[in-house]
Amino acid sequence: MKRAAVIVLDGVGIGPAPDTAPYGDAGSDTLGNVARAVGGLRLPALDRLGLGRCRPLPGLEDAAPTAAHGVALPASPGKDSTTGHWEICGLLLERPFRTYPDGFPPDLLAEFARRTGRGVIGNKAASGTAIIAELGARHQATGQWIVYTSADSVFQIAAHEETVPLAELYRACEVARALLVGEHLVSRVIARPFVGRPGAYERTANRRDFSVEPVGTTLLDRLAEAGVPRVGIGKVDDLFAGRNITSRHTPTNAAAYRLIEEALDQLESGFVFVNVIEFDQSWGHRNDVAGFHQGLRELDTWLPRLLARVRGEDLIILTADHGNDPTTPSTDHSREAVPVLAFGPWVHPAHLGERPTFADMGATVAEYFGVAPLGAGASFLAEIRA
Repeated sequence: MKRAAVIVLDGVGIGPAPDTAPYGDAGSDTLGNVARAVGGLRLPALDRLGLGRCRPLPGLEDAAPTAAHGVALPASPGKDSTTGHWEICGLLLERPFRTYPDGFPPDLLAEFARRTGRGVIGNKAASGTAIIAELGARHQATGQWIVYTSADSVFQIAAHEETVPLAELYRACEVARALLVGEHLVSRVIARPFVGRPGAYERTANRRDFSVEPVGTTLLDRLAEAGVPRVGIGKVDDLFAGRNITSRHTPTNAAAYRLIEEALDQLESGFVFVNVIEFDQSWGHRNDVAGFHQGLRELDTWLPRLLARVRGEDLIILTADHGNDPTTPSTDHSREAVPVLAFGPWVHPAHLGERPTFADMGATVAEYFGVAPLGAGASFLAEIRA
C-alpha cells in the first residue's frame, strides 16, 4: 500500500533564486541568514537527512545524508503561498497575481463596503500586527473593516472578534473574493481576526484564507481522479479553494506535527499534504530570528517521531513554498529556492541538484502513485530508487 507525504515548511527558503532582484529581495537567504545570525545551525536530524547538502549552511556538514537532497527553483511568477503550493502540485502561472502596494482602488472598496454594510479604514500595505495596533481602537469605535495588503497578492480584512462576529468576517471575505477577479485577480483574501484591548491587541487562530480556485489541473485533481485518498493538514485546503482536498487547520507547528503523526498512524494508503505555518506567520513576517531558529530546533527534535512512522514503500518530501527571511528589513515573502529532502526506507540518497521548478516534486508523487502526468515538472523518482 503506497503512502506519500509532502510537508511544506512555509517560508523556509534556502537562498536567492536567480531572478530575485526584480522582486526586491536582493540579500534574502532565509536559512543561510538565520544560520549566520545564530552562529551556525545545530540540527542533527536535518543534518543527517542532508539539509546542509542541499546548499551549504553554517553548522551543517553531514557527509553521508540519508535522504535524496537538492533544491528547487520557482518557475511561476510570484512569491506567495498559493503560487508556491500550486507549483509544487504541477500548476504554473503564466502571469503573477495582482498586487496593490499603494492600496486598492476606491471604486472597488466602495462596492465592498456597499455589499458588506461596513466602511473601510486602512487600505495600505502594512504589517498585520502594526495595523491593528494603529487602527484597532478606531475599528472598535466605528465598526469599519481594517483592510490592508502587503507586497504579496493579498486582500486582508482585520476585525475584532467582539466587534464583528467571525461568521460576518468570513462572509465579508467571500464578498471580497467575488469582487477580486479579472483585472483585480488577487491570490488570497485573508480573514485576520483579533482580540484584546488598545495597546494589547493579539491576532487569533481563527484566520481563514480564501484563495482563487486553481486555474488548471493539479496533483490533487489527478489523485482524486484515480481514487487516491488525500489528507490535508494546515491551510492547504484554503490554498486550493477546497478543490479535491479537505484539511484540519493548525494554529501552530506543534499541532501540525501531531496531526502528521496521527495521519501516518491511521492511513493505510494515500497522500498527506501539509503546511507548517509558524515559520512564515509567526517568525518570518515578524522578523523574529530567535523564534525562527527555535522553530527549526523544534522541527529537528520532532523529526525522529516522524521517521519512526515511515515504513515500507512510504515517500516523504520535506520542502518549502517561498522564503521569508527574518533577518532582512522586509516583513514580506522573498523569492527563493526551496530545499528538497525526499526519504523513505527504499529511497536512495541521491543528490538531486538544482531542479528548475517546484513542480518536479508533484511530478514525482504523480509517478509514484501511477496517476496521469501533470502539466509541468519532471519526476525524479528514477533517481531516488535504491
